[in-house]
Amino acid sequence: MDCNLRPYQEEVVQAALRGENSIIWLPTGGGKTRTAVYITKKHLETTANAKVAVLVNKVHLVDQHFAKEFRPYLGSTYKIAAISGDSNEKDLFGCLVKASDLVICTAQILENALINMEEEKHVELTDFTLLVIDECHHTQKESVYNKIMGRYVEKKVRKEGNLPQILGLTASPGTGGNKQLDKAVEHVLQICANLDSVIVSTKEFTPVLQKVVPRPKKQYDIVERRTLDPFGDHLKAMMLMIHEYMPPTVSRSLREMGTQEYEADVVELEKEGVKKENRLIAQCALHLRQYNDALLINDTVRKTKLLDGTDIFLQGLFDENRVELKQLASNDRYENPKLAQLQCTLQEEFNDENSRAILFSKTRRGTHCLFDWVNSNPELQRVNIRAGILTGAGTGANHMTQVLSHKKTTGILNLLISTSVAEEGLDIPECNLVVRYGLLTNEIAQQQASGRARAMNSVYSVVAEEGGREMRRELTNEYLESLTFRRKISKLQKIAVMTRIQAERKKDERKQRYSPSQVQFQCRECFLLVCSGEDLRKIENAHHVNINPEFERHYIAGGQVVLEKSFEDWEPGRVISCKNCGKEWGMEIKFKKVVTLPCLKIKSFSMKTPGGKSTPRQWKDVEFQVKEFDFLEDMSSHFHDLDLDE
Repeated sequence: MDCNLRPYQEEVVQAALRGENSIIWLPTGGGKTRTAVYITKKHLETTANAKVAVLVNKVHLVDQHFAKEFRPYLGSTYKIAAISGDSNEKDLFGCLVKASDLVICTAQILENALINMEEEKHVELTDFTLLVIDECHHTQKESVYNKIMGRYVEKKVRKEGNLPQILGLTASPGTGGNKQLDKAVEHVLQICANLDSVIVSTKEFTPVLQKVVPRPKKQYDIVERRTLDPFGDHLKAMMLMIHEYMPPTVSRSLREMGTQEYEADVVELEKEGVKKENRLIAQCALHLRQYNDALLINDTVRKTKLLDGTDIFLQGLFDENRVELKQLASNDRYENPKLAQLQCTLQEEFNDENSRAILFSKTRRGTHCLFDWVNSNPELQRVNIRAGILTGAGTGANHMTQVLSHKKTTGILNLLISTSVAEEGLDIPECNLVVRYGLLTNEIAQQQASGRARAMNSVYSVVAEEGGREMRRELTNEYLESLTFRRKISKLQKIAVMTRIQAERKKDERKQRYSPSQVQFQCRECFLLVCSGEDLRKIENAHHVNINPEFERHYIAGGQVVLEKSFEDWEPGRVISCKNCGKEWGMEIKFKKVVTLPCLKIKSFSMKTPGGKSTPRQWKDVEFQVKEFDFLEDMSSHFHDLDLDE
């Protein structure tokens, strides 16, 4: 199959065809991936011993790029491998790279292979002649892309040869949230330095690009502040009662209820409570976060196991007000006026039976609430809206899900309600309408979301409250998006290399700060001491398990965990929770179909060390070295009747 380009695409590929490192900047729908296919094809045809890696930042993009772009144009001529965390082949990545002309993989797979020294798994950057980096604006700070490119830039600064050519793809490099032009330029230069590339965009064929990717008509659907909000007022009154239950100095530090700033405050407050082993503050903060969520969407606070007076107060407060909250939430007289405006916007668009739309909401919970609202709204059902949900989730017991019906492409669904996962990379059909419903974001997300509205005469709508924060942010993004811009790059690269080396040293020092025996783990909710760092092992550098048989007496096992994919060495078991307070700790895993081990979520625990208490968000943040799991050594106590020394 011929890979033909439009005139503006031919213009932007020229630097890459000359073998130069470049970042192709084209809007969403402009065909960035097609230009990458074309460059890859020419590279494979003209470069001796060519080997290409296409890196993506999301699992579902591996299969999408493979099936819809690279295989149709290159599959009959070249050997292509598509590998992600969902692929069993990832453990043989080094072997697959040797056997393939082109690999498409998540960046984390390549990062793991660069640091793993086992022959069948290890690769070097110099094994490749071309690296294609999709959504390359993420090459900053602590991202996986930047870790990979950090090694690249360090090798370049040290004048090591045979480095691969770099091709970045982006719809918007962003401005790093900077409002000043010089700071925005600095951000873009840093992205260029990180990728050792220059940005190329069309200059000669802008009208052709605009015809292919028409800019949607932008409209602000502004609603007046609601005059009466008894549900919100009632919730705020309950939250004030919790404020009064806490020490005054704590409650005075919290910002405006019902905002993202307030959420950030109570998240930090919960951490502080855990560090000080103050259940009153920690539990109050958890409930305040739930109520803050409920100010935006009608939801309830989870039931807790009553342990002390704090739990009794918090649960009693909720139980006393539950009936009234439910009545207020279901009273149509007090409906959020943004919903009324959203209904009008959707009705107007779906009078055309061929319309398709995406509705963006901030949270997964919000998407489900909007989905229920659409399906129960008779006026929206009358114009035949058929909605589906698309969200991203975490790993482990809450395994990553992509709930996108492929029926969308055949027209069975015509409204996709999504979190920000659909803003970037996903292959979604042309839409007439994109709505951002009270969603605070940055200029990259705005560019990508509006790019989803790429049918002719399409509309990009921002539904927001008059004078509200969403409106102010959207107007700011318009200004930032308009800021566009080689000498500083070499200096920035040298600074980045020095910074990276220093950061790696500090990271190594942090990992060695304490011995495993000095670290004690407590349940994050009830502060029960449950194990020491000596009891922990890591499997495949990803799963952290407790090998001490005594640990079992601290937890109860619940329902079976079901994951959508299977794994080579382990399978999920049951959810595990604290026997004392019911806090979920993770899940059991059955390793090699022989032994069942508790696999722990670090967020469910706090750590006591000689230096005080800490609440790490990820296992990579712990201040001691977790040993690698050795089946024979670590499981010998589980098999007393076997002579394992023979």
